[in-house]
Amino acid sequence: MRFVGIDIGAERHSVAIVDEAGRIVSKSVSFEEGAAGYRRLSELLGSPADCLIAMEATGHYWKNLFAALAAEGFPIVLLNPLRTRRFAEEELQRTKTDKVDAVSIARFAAQKRPAATALRGPEIEELKQLVRLREQSVQHLGDRVRHLHQAIDLTFPEFTRHVRGLDTELATAILVRYPTAQALRTISVRKLAGLCYDGRRRIGDVLARALIEAAKISVGHFSSEPYQFQVRYACEDIVSLRARVRELETDIELRLNTHEVGKLLTTIPGVSTLTAARIVAETGDPAQFRSAAAFASYIGAVPRLHQSGKKRYSGKPAIPLGNARLRRAFWMPVLVGIRLNPWLRTYYLRLRSAGKRPKVAIIAAMHKLLLAIYSVANIERHLFRNFLLRSRTQPVGRNLEAIFGVERDPAVAPCKITKARAAFNLDYLRAHFGAQRGGIGLRDQNPC
Repeated sequence: MRFVGIDIGAERHSVAIVDEAGRIVSKSVSFEEGAAGYRRLSELLGSPADCLIAMEATGHYWKNLFAALAAEGFPIVLLNPLRTRRFAEEELQRTKTDKVDAVSIARFAAQKRPAATALRGPEIEELKQLVRLREQSVQHLGDRVRHLHQAIDLTFPEFTRHVRGLDTELATAILVRYPTAQALRTISVRKLAGLCYDGRRRIGDVLARALIEAAKISVGHFSSEPYQFQVRYACEDIVSLRARVRELETDIELRLNTHEVGKLLTTIPGVSTLTAARIVAETGDPAQFRSAAAFASYIGAVPRLHQSGKKRYSGKPAIPLGNARLRRAFWMPVLVGIRLNPWLRTYYLRLRSAGKRPKVAIIAAMHKLLLAIYSVANIERHLFRNFLLRSRTQPVGRNLEAIFGVERDPAVAPCKITKARAAFNLDYLRAHFGAQRGGIGLRDQNPC
């Protein structure tokens, strides 16, 4: 069997081939990112039979090559660069070049025999691009709001005492027309009060009079044309980015509604549509992980021990491993879940009463929420699919264990489910089976 290692670059890639013993079959050669380079690689690789290709996930540069090789039928392994780097350290590799790295990646594949990476469907990849585009747009929106704050502090610092948020439609509608305090001093209260800022609401006499009075005694001394340009351009960018974010969120929600697991995840208190979209975009389906612990480990919400002899390392400022993008996206949903989700709030308060620090308890609550998400994705989907299949062949009115093929909690009274009532018991089944299999700690009363 041949093992191919490809070191990914921006414009050129390097490829090397070794056998099962790690001996070099084909020395490292480089090829360009283009049609000619891909043809050269295809001639070098030959038949996909008895061949395993390994490459690192280097930025976005690997995606075109991955898709081209997958279309030809090659099994491909996408590796975390951290694994290959530590493998090279284990081999005491001292030289680092693209060609040497290609050989090292090929030998890693020959020794470790990693499983081939499945290419995600186009709908998941498109959702991922939309989610990341929204994150970029939100970041750009925040940057422009901060730039506007800086400009307003020089031209009209009293403005934020009357209009709190500079990213609101009210603020941008006023500032794009009157960017400085000097511009507001000369207009009438009636004209400013009649300004419509969201298509239907007007500023009103009270706010208009307060702004004009504040402008007359403002300490903002900068009102020249460059400062006016800064305020106007920032307002125009904020309006454009705000509309873009709303459009992206609408598109993301429509795409998520067509995803079976994504819709189930939104039934968990604290998991919004955008949070569920992030999960699906980054993982595809949480049920693909071998266990709930593996899913939590992938995100990085796991306990970390760092000990050596008598030394105990703790209080580290960050978790070094895991998907930082997802971990960052889960922070606010966990805080919302602690407030609104009964079993998550109970768990958090129990940790706090046991003396755990707030952030430690929040990370533990995040881990608990991830277990619930894995349970919903891994169990609920199969339970309801099993119900739909069995309800066609078995008499209506069977017990839970007969319909779903699972052991029911003896503390819960027998519950007869018919086709007509299955939809009404949806929430109960989610809570019950999620608690039974995922360790959520929730026991609802029988609603039947």
